[in-house]
Amino acid sequence: MSDEVSTATKDDGLGVCEDGVTRCAWACSAAEYPAYHDNEWGFPVSDDVRLFEKLSLEAFQAGLSWLTILRKREAFRAAFAGFEFEHVARFSERDVARLLGDAGIVRHRGKIEAVINNAQRAVELVEMEGSLAQYIWRFEPPERKGELDRASLARLTTTGESKALAKDLKAHGWRFVGPTTVYAFMQAMGLVNDHLSGCHTRPAAERARANFSRP
Repeated sequence: MSDEVSTATKDDGLGVCEDGVTRCAWACSAAEYPAYHDNEWGFPVSDDVRLFEKLSLEAFQAGLSWLTILRKREAFRAAFAGFEFEHVARFSERDVARLLGDAGIVRHRGKIEAVINNAQRAVELVEMEGSLAQYIWRFEPPERKGELDRASLARLTTTGESKALAKDLKAHGWRFVGPTTVYAFMQAMGLVNDHLSGCHTRPAAERARANFSRP
């Protein structure tokens, strides 16, 4: 099967994917995207390990496409002990050398070392805040009113909340957590629902957010 998924892209930023379902157009651009779009992106997450994993993978994505990272996600999980940050926090220089030799992941020393550093900082945050989720969800933006179209979404590369979270993470010693990276993380982890109006997954993500118990 080709990696590409046939789609009819509309002016409103929606696409009709190969299965006939209308989704955000990006979800129709590769075979791996529909399941990720329908089941993960925009659905709220309170699990500390998943939150740390996504922050880590967003850091690796810098300068690359999310599709590249998504295709390598299982290799990243294997390389980084399932992103159990208490384990990753104990990684040594030997682990850095091992990761630099792992062709299954993105072999970038700065990003690898940043994930190990951020794992150590995550352990500290849990000690201070009780959980990573409690800390992160404090930065949830107010509920956005009205329709979300392609033009509106294009302006949402950063928000006041993503800037605040990025600034606070950096103050706690985290690396590779700029406001654009953090906003992409917030979109993926359901702190906002950025499925476009008319996308078939938007109502499901909205229901999940409405029923979600904030940590």
